[in-house]
Amino acid sequence: MTDAHLHDKTPKGVSRRRFITGTGSILGAVTLAGHTTPAQAKAALVPAPIPPGAHVPALVIGTGYGGSVAALRLAQAGIDVHMIEMGMAWDTPGPDGKIFANTTKPDRRSYWLRTKTKQPLSNFLGFPIDKAIPRYTGILDAEEMGGIIVYQGRGVGGGSLVNGGMAVTPRRENFPAVLPSVNTDEMYNVYYPRANSALGVSTIDPAWFETAECYQYARVGRKHAQRSGFPFVFVPDVYDWDYMKQEAAGTVPKSALEGEILYGNNYGKKSLQKTYIAQARATGRVAISPLHKVTSVRPAATGGYTVVIDEINTNGDTVTTKSVTADRVFFAAGSVGTSKLLTKLKATGALPGLNSEVGKGWGDNGNVMCGRANHLWDPTGKLQSSIPCSGIDNWAAGGAFAEVAPLPTGIETFASFYLSITKNPHRAQFTWNAATGTADLNWQTAWKQPSIDMAKTIFDKINAKEGTIYRTDLFGAYKIWGDHLTYHPLGGAVLNKATDNYGRLHGHPGLYVIDGALIPGNTSVNPFVTITALAERNIERIIAADL
Repeated sequence: MTDAHLHDKTPKGVSRRRFITGTGSILGAVTLAGHTTPAQAKAALVPAPIPPGAHVPALVIGTGYGGSVAALRLAQAGIDVHMIEMGMAWDTPGPDGKIFANTTKPDRRSYWLRTKTKQPLSNFLGFPIDKAIPRYTGILDAEEMGGIIVYQGRGVGGGSLVNGGMAVTPRRENFPAVLPSVNTDEMYNVYYPRANSALGVSTIDPAWFETAECYQYARVGRKHAQRSGFPFVFVPDVYDWDYMKQEAAGTVPKSALEGEILYGNNYGKKSLQKTYIAQARATGRVAISPLHKVTSVRPAATGGYTVVIDEINTNGDTVTTKSVTADRVFFAAGSVGTSKLLTKLKATGALPGLNSEVGKGWGDNGNVMCGRANHLWDPTGKLQSSIPCSGIDNWAAGGAFAEVAPLPTGIETFASFYLSITKNPHRAQFTWNAATGTADLNWQTAWKQPSIDMAKTIFDKINAKEGTIYRTDLFGAYKIWGDHLTYHPLGGAVLNKATDNYGRLHGHPGLYVIDGALIPGNTSVNPFVTITALAERNIERIIAADL
């Protein structure tokens, strides 16, 4: 993009120098850094937040998987991009010298604007374990919506900051049911390989797995699965397995072996900050404004779109409201964020051309959790890696894929713990509630029953074979199933329904959905590789055809 083009596009009242700073071309900052102190140089490398009145060629709402793919590929195509992120940058250590809090010791960094933790396992050995914390723009949002808690990452890197990194490509035969309008051969020959490569996906060394103390829990899970006739599979991950071996050897600071997972991982995990976002920043064409929240998108009189953004502080209060313009806007705020925003914009008339499919097709990826109480001769180990590496596949026969999950408590629990993904058929819808000014979701907790039934096809059989029972102390008093949550929200702006077959929103040229909102409720496995691969497919077509 030429200087003349930049100059032509700069809005009145915003100097060209301020525009370039605002859209964050860090090449200039690097040049300047040679004439400054190291501290000044570091400050110069961090672009200023987007200024009021700025004009950007491409604005990306969100910095998770879909948004990061879009930003990188647009920048590589020569297009300046500004990313808007509601959460924090997560680039500054806290008082303990670490950026992220430990799972076993949640503090203000742990939760998004809560005064009490909302842990997926609310109880342990009969005692509630949630505790009071200071209100802060922490990393994990436990959003309570219509019969379900939706866990979402808040910060630059989105969900990649808080997940277990399980990078699973669906079995090829299952893919047509996931995204029926997408060419399976293209995805498996081109876009899944591209996504896996860029994300840094790899699989645990099987020989090391056999002897690693920290995976005793997974070996017990394997034994029980295989004795009941279920296929046990190693699951790829984005963790640096060489680093984990060094953790086990005691030669580097511990991360996975310190139980870090729910509230971020300080060392070994290759989150988007280390992969797509790092590459995007290196182009010099991508800037990010953390602690900014988009509240409105509407057509601008001069073409493109007017975007209204609240800048917030770490208490969640709005500090200032800005209006900017963008030639194109990419919705990548996550399934819930994108769906809620689009539902609002349609209902309030900001984007009247959106069709009636907006808000529909939302699902929980069939998530349900459970624990099993093992015999004393089957200890699962007091040292457990927080990074899962294996699963039990009963998708074809029973509609369930179960991740053999850690319980990194630091004590021997004699418990096996699982997160199941199931073929749950229920789909919910977002609707606009004018009275409260919020988008509501009509999910019902009772809709989890098919997920429980599908998970039972695995665990009832294992319990019968092993003579074991379900744990009843993890999700409340005498409650077997964690049926109150999802880690994997999907849908709400479904591909080829709310959008065309490449994520272009109907009725408003230049608006795109590029995240998990496109996927109708289920991926049969952990979804982030599919979200990434689909984004790679869509942005390639958008750049070629629209830009």
